[in-house]
Amino acid sequence: MKIFDWYILKRYITTFLMLILLFIPIGIIIDLSEKIDNMVESEAPVDEVIEYYFYFTIYFANLLFPILLFLSIIWFTSKLANNTEIVAFLSSGVSFYRFLRPYLFGAAIVCLIAISFSMYIVPKANVGFFEFKYAYLESDEATENTRDSYRQINENEVIYATNFKSRDSTARNFTLEHFKGNELAFKIKADKLEVVDDSIYRLSNYKKRIILSEEDSLISTVTKDTLLPFEFGELTPKIYEAETLSYFELVDFIEDQRRRGSPELNRYVIALHKRWSTPISAFVLTFIAVAVSSIKRRGGIGLSLMIGIAIAFSYIFIDKVLASVAEESNFSPIIAVWTSNIIFSIVAFLLVKKAKR
Repeated sequence: MKIFDWYILKRYITTFLMLILLFIPIGIIIDLSEKIDNMVESEAPVDEVIEYYFYFTIYFANLLFPILLFLSIIWFTSKLANNTEIVAFLSSGVSFYRFLRPYLFGAAIVCLIAISFSMYIVPKANVGFFEFKYAYLESDEATENTRDSYRQINENEVIYATNFKSRDSTARNFTLEHFKGNELAFKIKADKLEVVDDSIYRLSNYKKRIILSEEDSLISTVTKDTLLPFEFGELTPKIYEAETLSYFELVDFIEDQRRRGSPELNRYVIALHKRWSTPISAFVLTFIAVAVSSIKRRGGIGLSLMIGIAIAFSYIFIDKVLASVAEESNFSPIIAVWTSNIIFSIVAFLLVKKAKR
């Protein structure tokens, strides 16, 4: 690499790191000011609070890194343009595409680091972050999906239940269907399911229909304690479960939830593809930022930042809206995750082409 490449690359990395180091303390101060009353009220230990903010730093940096990267590139590239340094580079015979090369190297470095973080480091930090959050700051019931659950728990049995309550480990409208091959062998229904101990459950208004060749057999009782082949927690995994698993653990978890017919499957698939799409966005946002800020404008850095912020929030808006739609519908989670990168890749191509002229 030439001196020119090192010069741009150094500015790329250092400005990005400085912006992260600037915003993290601000984020901690804002978060602490909002939650300190809850921490005091719940008597959160000081050492756990310190540990929480260590995890918060990783969580916060991972959450904001695309935007901070984008703004940092606009900032230092606009300064280069206003100081006519870019004009000097291009006047010396350097083509615009050659000018982009150190930015490409910088995006590759950030992307690789972001991938390693999102695959392994961030999930481990999320465990501590969410455990503290729901232990001292919010009700643990908020971490579970209490909607209808219809799941295949093994090769022969399917269950259905509603209105889960983790506080007392209960659910309503419980149904278990047992199959032999493709034929229904028996069906258990109960108005209420309650955990007694481990996999032992108490079923209220218990009814069991055994399917026979001539006439079905019906068994009913007011309450019945019985052993069932699943754990209550399997029916209502934490809503943040996917965010605490490493990449390959998440792949296995998704396969298990797909087999069980989890209603939250799209949420987990989105979390999986985000492990790739967010780091790769470094390339898309880098090229957009350079194209927007490499032109010297009368408004200076302020105008470039305004344009950049508008593009950045458009990117976030599309990404969040599509992810929310996919989580609550049958819309493809893969399309939802990658659409923003695809759209803004086209925008980047057009902007770079225009900037070149």
